[in-house]
Amino acid sequence: MQLDEKDAGYLWDMLDAAKTALEFAAGYDAERYLRDRKLQLAVERLVEIIGEAARSVSSDFREAHPEIPWRRIIAQRHVLTHEYGEIRQGNMWVLICDYLPQLTKQLDALLPPHPAKD
Repeated sequence: MQLDEKDAGYLWDMLDAAKTALEFAAGYDAERYLRDRKLQLAVERLVEIIGEAARSVSSDFREAHPEIPWRRIIAQRHVLTHEYGEIRQGNMWVLICDYLPQLTKQLDALLPPHPAKD
């Protein structure tokens, strides 16, 4: 399936947010992450961005790429947006360590090289 400009933009947003979350958490372990409220809030916001962008990707593109866990990504966004009292930071740490690296690889494989910035 051809990647249209709109979907590409959403995928770039997802990739940028995922890479930023990984960059912010670099050098942390679970214990330090669980003590750093600023980092937790930053990661939560970045995961919301990933979910919102995923939700906006066309259904045709999502169906063509079932290797991306679209439903889980979008569901996580809903939890962060609507059930913020229920956020389990231990689960967020697992997301950072186990899921975001894989997602960045999957998105990198789907996207053309990023256009040069001015």
